[in-house]
Amino acid sequence: MIGKLKKHIYLASPHMSEQGYEQEYINEAFETNWIAPLGKNVDEFEKGMAQKLGAKAGVALTTGTAAIHLALKTVGVGKGDIVFCQSLTFSASANPITYQNATPVFIDSDEETWNMSPDALERAFEKYPNAKAVIVVHLYGMAADLDKILEICNRHCIPLIEDAAESLGTTYKGRYTGTFGHLGIISFNGNKIITTSGGGMLLLNGDNAEAEAKKARFWATQSRDPARHYQHSEIGYNYRMSNIVAGIGRGQLKVLDDRVEKKRYIYNYYQEHIGDLDGLHLMPMHEWVRSNCWLTALTLSGKITPEMLINALEEDDVESRPIWKPMHLQPAFAEYDYIDNGGVAQNIFENGVCLPSDTNMTDGDLERVCAGILRLWA
Repeated sequence: MIGKLKKHIYLASPHMSEQGYEQEYINEAFETNWIAPLGKNVDEFEKGMAQKLGAKAGVALTTGTAAIHLALKTVGVGKGDIVFCQSLTFSASANPITYQNATPVFIDSDEETWNMSPDALERAFEKYPNAKAVIVVHLYGMAADLDKILEICNRHCIPLIEDAAESLGTTYKGRYTGTFGHLGIISFNGNKIITTSGGGMLLLNGDNAEAEAKKARFWATQSRDPARHYQHSEIGYNYRMSNIVAGIGRGQLKVLDDRVEKKRYIYNYYQEHIGDLDGLHLMPMHEWVRSNCWLTALTLSGKITPEMLINALEEDDVESRPIWKPMHLQPAFAEYDYIDNGGVAQNIFENGVCLPSDTNMTDGDLERVCAGILRLWA
């Protein structure tokens, strides 16, 4: 008799609402024939997200990467400009800097948040006093040290762009990430805490937010001038989110709080069942941040290596991943400068693992993951 195959446990998979909210909005778009990158779903998704987070405006786009690109254009980043960017992140945080023919300078992390080190950022300004913008990332849902970073940016009169792709639903001192900087960005990729299958949003928080949102929408729709014929006075992009995709987003937004609670439950489950293992250190939490715990990440400092842990889980059909490889170690960015803070980002990368944090997981799934980890220590 062939044994029953084990269920594959994903790192993070799409999770549609049990109530079917997404399908209602998709059906409405089909019934009204508004399936193009215009329509009620796009408008309402932008308004709903901005209202939920406390942003002044939102622009729904095809990807979070597109949102970072338009954020850089909004603050005037161009050829030869210096942009400080967190090194410990996914490449989408840095790639758009090169789209603008600007120059990234990568900033090391601090041990408390795993995010941009304020001390390293200070030293970056000493070396590059004419930098044009700062991109900070809220890694795996943990907010960066925003008070210190904002104080530095404000003192140097430099706009802060928050890459909140991984931190939707995280609050820093009671306020949602993505709303502290001049601009913020969100991702709705398939593995994010809520998804539109693919998509992103630009959040605008400045005094001229509505005007900047209007300009971003203009760029995102091929910069078509308001003329009867097809006229373009600027280079544009095909970045607008479709009305169908936005319908998924409207439905997902209704369950965002539920998804945050489940992610936090997963982190706490791991903390309770494996948090005391010798040499295993879960990503630190702080009382001033209520993290969405998008992915539960850890570092190892004993005999067990990340490769051993990942391989052991893989043998049990459980997906886990290494921590992001820092940008200053990537071949594509080897020519650019890096402001060190004792090698924190590299140390986290070399010793880090992301555990399954799928909101579809059951307690039985979590028990199975923990059992596989515990066997390594046994």
